[in-house]
Amino acid sequence: MKSFRTLVAAAFLALGTTAMAQATYVAPDGTQYQFVKHAFLDLQGGAQYTLGESEFGNLISPNVQLGLGYQFSPVLGARFAVNGWQSKGGFDFNGENDTYKFKYIAPGVDVMFNLSNLFCGWNPNRVFNVTAFLGAGVNFAFDNDEVKEKRMSGNKVYEFKHYWEKGSPSIVGRGGVDLNFRLSDAVSLMLEGNANVLNDHYNSKHADNPDWYFNALVGLRINLGKSYTKILPPTTPNPNPNPEPDIDVTPTPTPGPTPPPQPEVIEPIRRDIFFTINSTVISDQEAVKIRQIADYMKKYPNAKVDVRGYADKGTGNATINARLAAGRADVVVKVLREQYNIPASRITYSSYGDTVQPFVENDLNRVSICVANPQ
Repeated sequence: MKSFRTLVAAAFLALGTTAMAQATYVAPDGTQYQFVKHAFLDLQGGAQYTLGESEFGNLISPNVQLGLGYQFSPVLGARFAVNGWQSKGGFDFNGENDTYKFKYIAPGVDVMFNLSNLFCGWNPNRVFNVTAFLGAGVNFAFDNDEVKEKRMSGNKVYEFKHYWEKGSPSIVGRGGVDLNFRLSDAVSLMLEGNANVLNDHYNSKHADNPDWYFNALVGLRINLGKSYTKILPPTTPNPNPNPEPDIDVTPTPTPGPTPPPQPEVIEPIRRDIFFTINSTVISDQEAVKIRQIADYMKKYPNAKVDVRGYADKGTGNATINARLAAGRADVVVKVLREQYNIPASRITYSSYGDTVQPFVENDLNRVSICVANPQ
């Protein structure tokens, strides 16, 4: 029970860290997606291997699992899952090798961490996601008739020191990995593997070590409700292709002297290069902004650019954020110099870690701000 209380405490601690991954995604076409908390249903079936003293194939049993969960953030989720059907045991005694089976049902709670969103940023259109989980619950074993028959038979070849007859409840801890393949906004194909550990009484045998079983499951995850909202980019209305001509009734003014030509006014440009959490990698859509800076620099040979790197204060710590901010400035400078051949003499750059937050919204401060000015 102590380990279960520790797990629950860790889950509540994780609930307070919903900024673990950005909850907004902007597609290349400008469409904005915002994460929405939602429930989900898991329907799975597969096979179980129970660790024992027999050949691998002799210890395989059918297995099913039903889960109801909730996704609190792009990274953190939790589910209540009921796993069960059949387990097997095996023994090898004086050359006698045999197996036996019994039933079980194991309800429990899992805390789930989407590793794809944690390390790569949330993307609702990503096809493949990896989720790790840890959990605990209670395993209720029953229907131990085959062991009972072996103990009562005249040919007694093995002593079951932990034999139970009416049932055997025990605490079970488990961990595993889900591989999710997105089929639609609502449905994903799931492949799951998990390992479960119990006390030494589970399979009726005495071994002075915990008993284990391993499940391999395939099934579907069904989102119960919206998992995101979508905001389309603003559209510019098309002008009237055939406007009515205006009739000018004002008299034609007498032309005056031609004014002297005015010098061209060159405006500076600013581009904000955004990054995902804990990353200095430039995405394809952000790389377009660096190309625009480079085009400006080539068009105006005397122009110079100032690059400033930042990190968001809502995640990490001062040391990590100082490294990230410097890396975000460096990578932009590297692209300008190596890909677009902008001389170093025309570039200045600096980084501010999380000491300066140019934007009110926390996630927008994972940024390098580039300002190019004509000289």
